[in-house]
Amino acid sequence: MERRRQVRTLKIYQVDSFTAEKFKGNPAGVVMNVDGLTDLEMLNIARELNNSETAFILSPDGTDHEVKIRYFTPQTEVPVCGHATIAAHYVRAREKNLDSSTVIHKIGIGILPVEIIKEGNDYSVIMTQGRIEFNPPLAKQERGNTVKALGLKEDELDPRCPIQIVSTGHSKVIIGVKTRSKLDTLSPDMLALTEISKAINCNGYFVFTMDSEEKGVLTHGRMFAPAIGVNEDPVTGNANGPLGAYLVKHGLAEYNGSGFSFKGEQGNAIGRSGIVDVTVSLRNGKPEQVKIGGRAVIVFKTKFQL
Repeated sequence: MERRRQVRTLKIYQVDSFTAEKFKGNPAGVVMNVDGLTDLEMLNIARELNNSETAFILSPDGTDHEVKIRYFTPQTEVPVCGHATIAAHYVRAREKNLDSSTVIHKIGIGILPVEIIKEGNDYSVIMTQGRIEFNPPLAKQERGNTVKALGLKEDELDPRCPIQIVSTGHSKVIIGVKTRSKLDTLSPDMLALTEISKAINCNGYFVFTMDSEEKGVLTHGRMFAPAIGVNEDPVTGNANGPLGAYLVKHGLAEYNGSGFSFKGEQGNAIGRSGIVDVTVSLRNGKPEQVKIGGRAVIVFKTKFQL
């Protein structure tokens, strides 16, 4: 006789990250009580929620961390996601009514700290990103293909900015443009970007500009990742973080001593503006570690039986 499977009740949250305003920032799913779910079940839930990423909160599987998080796009698992990390720890802090504290989590890129900052009855979250890695600038053909696929011309690029892959755990191609108006009117060829991703082994293209007139905001950006089913991601922690390291490396940032901090805006072009707080620690003038942070807001929560 076939054994009947026990019905599971999952808590599901829809959270907007890098904003305190609903329907702004970057939406992420957060699913709690997921111990025992299969990879396929998590992928199916992520596909059903249809956010760029959904975070699944699991119990620790060792003594060196307090919580484990896995991330799925509607198509695949990814090792880390900035906005879904902010969302997951925001939900967890509210569920547990945490005080300001440091939580050690295990994710696809390793075991890292997350700072929970209690602000009255609300929270902000700061995550430490992974090791900073710079690839050489793209080769001539790959560079030309990327520029063309993004709908850019050479004279629209910021000449100070090499086009290269940078990672703090999940790599992105960094592309600088001169003007905010050009950034906001980009219309990339998504099929072409998908094909280029196969050749360069990088799925995300972060186009940014330092042409900012907003007080306190240094950069504006847009991020495209059609190869993993995300044509445009509203606000991307795993792009703004590497951007911080990139700005330091190429002398585009003014900083004093051992640190550099800035605010990066993203999402305005698609009506989901959000702000990422980026802090880069330096050693001997070189970027050593990146932290990103921001606010979040719960849009809704529900229960789901599986």
